[in-house]
Amino acid sequence: MTIPADILAADAAGDIPDGISLSYLAQSRDHPAIVGIIFMVCFTGVLMILRLYARFFLVKHSGLDDALAVLTMMLYIALVALSVVLINLGSGRHIEYIQYVLPMSTVRETEVLDFVAHIIYTTALFFCRLSGLAFYYRLSARYGKLHTSILVAAPILFAAYLPQLFLLIFHCRPVTGLWPYAWQSEPTDYKCLSWGLVYSVNSGVSLACDVMMFIIPTILIKQLHVSQKNKIKLSFVMFPGVFVIVISAVRVWLVVRGQWDSDGSWAYNPMLCVENAEIASTLIALSVPALKPVFGNVFAHIGEYTSSHTRSRSAGRLRTHSKPMSGVGSQARDDRRLLNWSKNTHDDYEMMPSEVSVSRDAPGGSNTYKSPGIKVTNEIDISRGSERPPSSQPTSRPSSRNT
Repeated sequence: MTIPADILAADAAGDIPDGISLSYLAQSRDHPAIVGIIFMVCFTGVLMILRLYARFFLVKHSGLDDALAVLTMMLYIALVALSVVLINLGSGRHIEYIQYVLPMSTVRETEVLDFVAHIIYTTALFFCRLSGLAFYYRLSARYGKLHTSILVAAPILFAAYLPQLFLLIFHCRPVTGLWPYAWQSEPTDYKCLSWGLVYSVNSGVSLACDVMMFIIPTILIKQLHVSQKNKIKLSFVMFPGVFVIVISAVRVWLVVRGQWDSDGSWAYNPMLCVENAEIASTLIALSVPALKPVFGNVFAHIGEYTSSHTRSRSAGRLRTHSKPMSGVGSQARDDRRLLNWSKNTHDDYEMMPSEVSVSRDAPGGSNTYKSPGIKVTNEIDISRGSERPPSSQPTSRPSSRNT
């Protein structure tokens, strides 16, 4: 193992006590952490671009949840930049490296950057959860217990965010961005809460908020008047939040280990990765439903090709007797399929607010079932019926379309 120059210089200056090997101080997990963090932000960024494309160009409707998601993404990018800087400065190395090799000015810099990074992290999660609430708000009926619960959840999230923020800002008296180690000498006598205590409390509150955000889509799906099979389909789309809860729980464990382990700084890089993953997975979980218009057309064409290929093998004459579809008809068909969740069952799911829950169309007439629940439009709600040909007449929509 090649010993870095800074370790050799500290050893030559006599700053490294006997019994601490240079190879131990040279151990680093910086590169894998940086690669993982950059991969996550790039992957999330691509999904966010696809989400915005679907919302603005396919569905042609955006909401508050999209704006909050964009704001979260901006904060997330800032967190990624700070995370990479902190890792490169040595925050994730062995505690002996930080104590005996890093210059005191660098140690102070890492403490301030960590302070700023975790304010950004906490704020990004807050806005991301608000984006989720705005999304669920559009899915729920305007009246009912679920709608009221969503309205109550917003101030609960804000009430959870404030103590997290204040614990970070006022972790020391007098207020400072530093978080001095026990061996760190400072001109000012700071009286500080322990790093592990503050982060453990914040992580626990964050985990509780993630659980609450998971319960809401569970209730949404439970209230749908559809078959169990369709509820399971929706669960796969709306339940990536389970991974967010797992990641949040892992962060609690890493924070505890980081504070009360003798070599706590060695867990810092994994903790940064988990924090970045928590924001990324939350954004991804909230973006997955909005991506259906993008990928629905792809799967529709794949299914169409497969079905056509099978028919041609069993009855070759079908190709010669079939008539090509006109450009207008083909485009209308594709527009409908972009918004269809299931090509075979013709189920439409739409993320729109409404008091209409389920609409069933029959050849001889129509029966509409109304109840507080999900609106029938073109993203998440459910409308079962036969596929109707394109019509030149505008389709009537509830007046709550833009609410």
